[in-house]
Amino acid sequence: MKTPTRRTRPARRNMTLAEVRAFITQLAAANPNAESELNFVDDYTLLVAVVLSAQATDASVNKATVALFHDAPTPRAMVELGEEKVGAHIRTIGLWRTKARNVVALSRQLLERFDGRVPFDRAALESLPGVGRKTANVVMNVAFGDSTMAVDTHIFRIGNRTGLAPGTTPRAVEDQLVRRIPADMLRPAHHWLILHGRYVCKARRPECWRCSAFDPCQYRLKDDLRATGPDTTARQIAVSK
Repeated sequence: MKTPTRRTRPARRNMTLAEVRAFITQLAAANPNAESELNFVDDYTLLVAVVLSAQATDASVNKATVALFHDAPTPRAMVELGEEKVGAHIRTIGLWRTKARNVVALSRQLLERFDGRVPFDRAALESLPGVGRKTANVVMNVAFGDSTMAVDTHIFRIGNRTGLAPGTTPRAVEDQLVRRIPADMLRPAHHWLILHGRYVCKARRPECWRCSAFDPCQYRLKDDLRATGPDTTARQIAVSK
């Protein structure tokens, strides 16, 4: 799950609350069973996978964790494996040295402070090495069913590009999404938005011609992109970041 690194160009205007509901409803209809693409078997392996996914793709994390979770499926096993061997498992992931250190350290703290269990309290989660607000939001959403919104680069882009939840920082976008998305849709919206940004509303060239939520979207270039479709000549259009 990558972190936003630059500002996204604003939409033509902000969506109305009615348009927000329509936008999320249409994403849900197109992908009703959306869920995390990280591979995990329990709360602990979810936490580790999310920590490893910072500045990395879910696909790259999944490749690395097959062997890692086989050798260290619990906090105690991870601590016993140690930083060097954890690092050997995740060497293909960016920032692997820091991540190996954090994974072993957070596993040790889970044993010492939480009886080996992943805490469901935000403050407790964020006190663990390598766990920031975004990681805590993912764990709280996926593992514990809380209506949290983890803003990665995809959701940050969508929030600004479409007029769904504009903001200059991930926290600003998060706060807007929590306020604007209907409460009954907020928890699953986390997955609908991430997958929409990953596969349709892409950074370099959004595929507006196949967007399921085209009508309520306020992206300023959506009509041009829909008109040209996947034609390579459409690359001449100045797509905003």
